[in-house]
Amino acid sequence: MKKVVLMSLTVLLALTALFAQKRQVMVDKVVAVVGGSSILYSEVEQQARQLVAERREQGYTSDRDPMNEALEALMTQKLLFNQGQIDSVEVNEAQIQSSVEERVQMMIEQEGSISALEKKHHMAIFHLRSMMQRQMTEQATAQSMRQQVISRVSIIPGEVEQYYNSIPKDSLPIIADQFVYAHITKFPSSINEAKQRTRERLLEMRARVINKEARFANLALIYSQDPGTATRGGEMEAALAELDPAFADALEMLRPEQISEVVESQYGFHIIQLLSVRGARYRFRHILLKPSYTTNELSEALNTLDSLATLIKADSITFEQAALEHSDDKNSKMNGGIVSNHDILERYQAYDAKLTVTQFLREDFAQFNALADYNKLMQLKEGEVSSSFLTADIMGNEMAKIVKLVKIIPTHTASMAEDYLRLEEMALMDKQERVFEKWLSDHIDEMYIHIEPEFRNGAFENKHWVR
Repeated sequence: MKKVVLMSLTVLLALTALFAQKRQVMVDKVVAVVGGSSILYSEVEQQARQLVAERREQGYTSDRDPMNEALEALMTQKLLFNQGQIDSVEVNEAQIQSSVEERVQMMIEQEGSISALEKKHHMAIFHLRSMMQRQMTEQATAQSMRQQVISRVSIIPGEVEQYYNSIPKDSLPIIADQFVYAHITKFPSSINEAKQRTRERLLEMRARVINKEARFANLALIYSQDPGTATRGGEMEAALAELDPAFADALEMLRPEQISEVVESQYGFHIIQLLSVRGARYRFRHILLKPSYTTNELSEALNTLDSLATLIKADSITFEQAALEHSDDKNSKMNGGIVSNHDILERYQAYDAKLTVTQFLREDFAQFNALADYNKLMQLKEGEVSSSFLTADIMGNEMAKIVKLVKIIPTHTASMAEDYLRLEEMALMDKQERVFEKWLSDHIDEMYIHIEPEFRNGAFENKHWVR
């Protein structure tokens, strides 16, 4: 009798598992269609889990139902993707492929083997790659389409003031501590020799490829210092206008499979191999090397700046005069060494002078690769000068530096007089969001939208989704 009961219990558990599997299959159905794209219940569930996890990590919650919020976010993405296809928005396919491969390799490492990964996801690895490729292409297209919409938005001073006045006084943003500081930078005196060594290494690699002693892609994988392309053998795709001018000029002169001479760009030194040209898009490989220094060469630069810091502290020379006479930073040396975000603006071709700032929040230091500066400044009082330390410029070139803490602007409530640029940025983002919402509403009305009845009752932020 006991045996019969056990058998019955086993059968019951098996049937329960079977029904659960059937229910899971039935649950994963299409819940919405936007244009030519469908949204599955499983996609909404996954997006909702991500939203909850992100919010938990950031330390806040939302009043909205995460499933409803996730569905609206996915519908917005699908609409942007469909419109991006209509408008022929281009995305960087080579970069997407690289991101897919990096993620797949990470997943393989986490699971221990390809077979374990395939078992977990119930699909062959090439299907997994294909699915991730589609997802990332859709996301990239949607992002590019959104950027295309908001990039047309600009703002004038009157709108900044209007935005500021519209914020209740007790809700004005709080600006955290900001740092104003100056620096003196120094590359090793052997910089020309280091550059020549770099050129010679690249010329040797070029000869090896031409003599069929090595493959370009393999050399890029092993030696290239461009983290964005090295993992895929140096391959990327871009229009000439998207590239450094010197790099673009050299690329334009090449024929397919031809390899350039050594090219110096703002990023370092390259050799380039053209693969193909399709319209205005160039597909190519490159190997990037930056000048490197010996320990003795770097120590020389550090010692030079330490000697200079000693003279400044003894009032034998002012920091401003020392910066003018000795700093290798052409952007700051004429201004007493005061650091600005000029390098970032130049890199992203945003040359509008009104965007230049010399007051930096803690998060700003990470943006322009200057956390080493921040760590030194935290050890100083206003007016003090640091000892020398090794760091790198925004392009990753090694150098020595000393910094002076000029002023700390304490945490305060934002004001038009002191924080105009921060408020201008907030006002612009607010206007961009309003312009995008208007664009989105117009395109929801124009595009085919279907939401299953049981998912139409949610509180969508954009009321145009439900007609």
